[in-house]
Amino acid sequence: MSDYTVRYVGDQALLVEFENEISMEVNQKVRALKYDLEQKKTPGMGELVPTYRALLVHYDPLNADLDQLKEAISQSAANMDLSQLPKAIVTEIPVLYEGEYALDLEEIAKLENTTPEQIIKIHSGSDYYVYMLGFAPGHPYTARFENSFSFKRRESPRVRIPGGSIVVQLALSDIIPFDQPCGWNIIGTTPILACDYRKENPFLLKAGQWIRHVPVDKAEFMEIKRQVELGEYQCKSYERGQ
Repeated sequence: MSDYTVRYVGDQALLVEFENEISMEVNQKVRALKYDLEQKKTPGMGELVPTYRALLVHYDPLNADLDQLKEAISQSAANMDLSQLPKAIVTEIPVLYEGEYALDLEEIAKLENTTPEQIIKIHSGSDYYVYMLGFAPGHPYTARFENSFSFKRRESPRVRIPGGSIVVQLALSDIIPFDQPCGWNIIGTTPILACDYRKENPFLLKAGQWIRHVPVDKAEFMEIKRQVELGEYQCKSYERGQ
């Protein structure tokens, strides 16, 4: 059984918190709890929103029995089985690491005392785990578990950066879904839409997936962008370990 704390979030949600740390081990508990609760389909239970270390459980106060819902959470936490989680999927994200599409690449290389080519090799050489979505619709928070950069946020955030920007600090790398403020370093740009409201499921990624950044040149970038605009492009995905 995993230790957890349940907190009330207004009158329509419960927050189930695990250990106070950001790690894959803790995040897997969040995902396992979410997965098990989804199988139970407790009356009145609504959307389940995973974060780094907690699960937000929405419920309908007019149709849910709060005691029944808390008991379902207790049972799921007691019988948590990480082996039952769906197989890990890797989605390839094409990235252009060049010029105006990689505004901070040269500066990042200087901070790391290396070359832009080496920075690209490090960034694209590992799978990244998707911890959660947040801040903006479809915005994935992802991390690799090796070869961390040493730099953190920029001293002065930008008021607006383009959607599609790939931003980094330490071992973290996020895909910016829309034009928005950001204090992270822009290492490249993807033509892929992290959130596409033309689709029934608009989010490209979800918690528990993995991504791999695949370098492309300008011509490839523009062709993929054209296909994305037409709704024809499909990211390559495969089970992790292949």
